[in-house]
Formats: sequence, C-alpha cells, structure tokens
Amino acid sequence: MAEGAPAAVLVRVQEADFDPGREIEALRGRSTGAVVSFVGIAREFSDAFAVERITLEHYPGMTERCLEDIGRRALARWNLLAVHIIHRHGELLPGDRIVLVATASTHRDAAFEACRYVVDFLKTEAPFWKREAGQGGARWVEAKQSDDQARERWRDPSAPG
Repeated sequence: MAEGAPAAVLVRVQEADFDPGREIEALRGRSTGAVVSFVGIAREFSDAFAVERITLEHYPGMTERCLEDIGRRALARWNLLAVHIIHRHGELLPGDRIVLVATASTHRDAAFEACRYVVDFLKTEAPFWKREAGQGGARWVEAKQSDDQARERWRDPSAPG
C-alpha cells in the first residue's frame, strides 16, 4: 500500500505453510521505516515430553475476529502502519512454522513493542487448542502462567487492550 494509506490489520488462519520473507516484503510496500517479525516454530520437546506432532484446532470465524481485535488494539496503542498475523491450524511436525506476527511502523520502537504485544495477547486470548502427540501418548496443552504474566505487563488502565 502507498504511503499515507490507512493502517491495516491482515489476519489469515490457514493449514498451509507461509513464507516469512514474502510476508515481510509485502509489509515493506507500505513505505515503512521498520518491520519487526516473530515466527513461532513447533518444538521437538515440550517440557520433558518428546513431541512427534501437534494438532492445532480453532473455532473458525471466532479465531479470525479475535486476532483482528488484538491487531486493532495494537494499532490504537502504537503509531503503526500495519499488523499482519498468520496462524496455522491442523497437524504440524517439529520444525514447522506455526505463526507469524509482523508489525510495520515508521519507527522501530513502535514496531518492536507492538509485535511483542500481539504475540503476548495471541498466546492468551486466541481460541486455539493444541494437542501434542509422541511415543509417550498424547496430551492437550494447558495455558501457561508465564504467558499470563507476559500479557499482564501490558495492562495499563488508560491504554487500549
């Protein structure tokens, strides 16, 4: 998009893999000063559990709306040009990409802060359910207290989100 275009939130929830480089290039077209990105990768181990595959389930429609809301809250809090969130669902193997969060701004500080904000809220608010499977059986992954603590640092009564 051209300079001066309104800030945008792009959300995709998909089974297919994505190309982080291509996604970042798309953000560069917004005449940015900074693009900050986070790519989440499926782990081989979760605590002491050896993971052979994970299955991510979501609630279609609700998931996209939730991610869009998180992105809009970031736009309201920082001077951003764009927020892109791509999250996969379905069966994934260790090493597969799960999520991309990318923020674009004319200044790096806003892009860094907003990217971390979006990741922290995505981990605690987005309606995804993760099941890990391996030789030790299968288990649903519970919410982590560390994710809740990361989110809480953004709680400012005077700021959106």
